[in-house]
Amino acid sequence: MILDLQNICKSYGEGKYAVPVLFDVNLQVEKGEYVAIMGPSGSGKSTLMNIIGCLDVPTSGSFMLDGQEIGSCQEDQLSEIRNRTIGFVFQNFNLLPRETALENVALPMLYGKVNRKERLERAAKALEAVGLGDRLTFLPTQLSGGQKQRVAIARAMVMNPLLLLADEPTGALDTASGNQVLEMFDELNRQGVTIVMITHDPEVAARAGRQVLIRDGRLYSEGNTEQGEGELLE
Repeated sequence: MILDLQNICKSYGEGKYAVPVLFDVNLQVEKGEYVAIMGPSGSGKSTLMNIIGCLDVPTSGSFMLDGQEIGSCQEDQLSEIRNRTIGFVFQNFNLLPRETALENVALPMLYGKVNRKERLERAAKALEAVGLGDRLTFLPTQLSGGQKQRVAIARAMVMNPLLLLADEPTGALDTASGNQVLEMFDELNRQGVTIVMITHDPEVAARAGRQVLIRDGRLYSEGNTEQGEGELLE
């Protein structure tokens, strides 16, 4: 089990000013799964992604990541867990504009205290793996949207994470580039990479092996929650 979330609740603020966002969320993800979490804007999916990605902690409930309880971790521990365990792919790429593709991919290894020679060698191999071996010295402004996202995927995978967490990975791409990125996710999953993808797009979610729905801060099994077809995950 890579992810095990039990009765996760999240509120912002305190006392009478507290705003609840997630309500008793339960989710388990096995090693090698490809899961899409789908929901509209304001459903709580970004908050859930931040908790799964150790960018935030729940207000209550239990969150186990690869057997480790996360809820009680301090910020420095969360930072180490993110670097060691999770690869991130974001909608807007989050590349450093003044750094080359090679340097952007090498960045997680800098935080992981990998020596420079090994960083650059591994980053180059990661870019070659996503078809950008001829773009090592290009800045983000010299790359297309699809190429930027491939750089982001290389950066996400360079530390060999246990989990690839993708937040609307095709949201800023045209259809052709989006399909190329999704095909890369398909191939990574066939290689055994565990993927959790956050999306609002049913066609994108359909690429995953399992879909769950989030609506009004509650998680449901696959189905149309507006028509009562989705079953609340307990």
